[in-house]
Amino acid sequence: MSDVTNAVARLVEHGPAVPVMVLASVAALITTAGFHAWWSRRHGHAPPTDDTGARPPSSAAPGNSTDIVEAGAATGTDAGSSAGAGSDIAESALWRMRTTVRDTPGSLAVLCAALADRRVDILSLQTHPLTEGTVDEFLLRAPSGLTAAELAGVVSAAGGADTWTERADAHDLVDAPTRVLGLAARTAQDAAELPLILRQLLGRCTIRSLPATVGGGAAEDVPPEGSLEDTVLRLRAPEGGLISVERPYLPFTPAEFARARALVELDARLGPRIPRGRDVLTLPEGSDITVRRADTRDVAAARAMHERCSARTLGMRYHGPVGDADRYLNHLLSPRFGRTLAAQTASGRIVGLGHLLWDGDETEVALLVEDAWQHRGIGGELLGRLVDMAAETDCEHVYAVTQASNTGMVAAMRGLGLPLDYQIEEGTLVITARLDPAARAAARPPRGERIGKD
Repeated sequence: MSDVTNAVARLVEHGPAVPVMVLASVAALITTAGFHAWWSRRHGHAPPTDDTGARPPSSAAPGNSTDIVEAGAATGTDAGSSAGAGSDIAESALWRMRTTVRDTPGSLAVLCAALADRRVDILSLQTHPLTEGTVDEFLLRAPSGLTAAELAGVVSAAGGADTWTERADAHDLVDAPTRVLGLAARTAQDAAELPLILRQLLGRCTIRSLPATVGGGAAEDVPPEGSLEDTVLRLRAPEGGLISVERPYLPFTPAEFARARALVELDARLGPRIPRGRDVLTLPEGSDITVRRADTRDVAAARAMHERCSARTLGMRYHGPVGDADRYLNHLLSPRFGRTLAAQTASGRIVGLGHLLWDGDETEVALLVEDAWQHRGIGGELLGRLVDMAAETDCEHVYAVTQASNTGMVAAMRGLGLPLDYQIEEGTLVITARLDPAARAAARPPRGERIGKD
């Protein structure tokens, strides 16, 4: 896996067209090798040491479902099956299932036959080799009347153990190489995508980027290759610190750990990067403002903007006195913690910053606009674009933490035209916006129109 990652990273550095070709080839090789491994598999199967149990009811968006692919592991499979091919698709349901099978030859065949007997179609199969066996993960199409408990009962009677099931949807029908290619391409284009890509790769989980030392645990305590402990995996972040991934409902397998590590290694080889796109917007008085992505390379310009802001403006943004500017700006502008938009003048001076911050399972938005540039629509434009970005990552809602007296932020949130929820306690106001697709479509004009047009 390390050799593949190194080769891909070297080629990505030489141009945007190369990684697509290489990654497509790698994905195809993975699929071919996986099918061969599945066809000729003779190794044993044993249940994991911990009961995976049942996955809790999902409130996540369909696009956040676990990506069933084998990225660089020895036995990845995407094998279609004709089991139960006579079932009526119009009256069927999609399921994702993970189970372990006994360490005897032919045990997988017994399980497949049992599923076929209940008219269950095996759409794909992935294998997760363990030290003493293999975990098998299926995408199934089953008759709509077959419940999760009945499906688990069929599998258990056929020798499966520690069975986990979850309803799937059409997003899971995309073949594994396509998903691998898409995830890797997004990572290569934008460093801020890594936490989101890991979540899509590993399913519903909590991902945190931690500084070098948090709660007595330092990055040096984790080996260079990372660590895997049942439901928690930790990897060294390319810029220092740790990336921690937790999935309490289902232990990670070594294959999943290898996938996550490969993406982090690729990210480290590519270095800092953000999309180069930018929009030039015209303010009501005729001045042009450029909106673009920003990162830690903009710390000096962002610090200079902070120095031009009044104490009141900084207090509204940070809810109190501002301390070490370099420390918090390096955090806010880091792609590891989210995405940042900068509004800058024709001379290149940054006059506004908007942050979309990944906060575990939540997503926060925050704004700061220089005093001399306030009340011109810049904050609303930045906020609208941040909300669009959040929606593109399948976030169901975003929240802003501000002071009750911050009428500018309240007005910007109301200007989104989205359903809002307000909570206030001791002067601190939390405004949550629900990202309903229909409401978003009717709420605002396309980005890039004149600010203050209405």
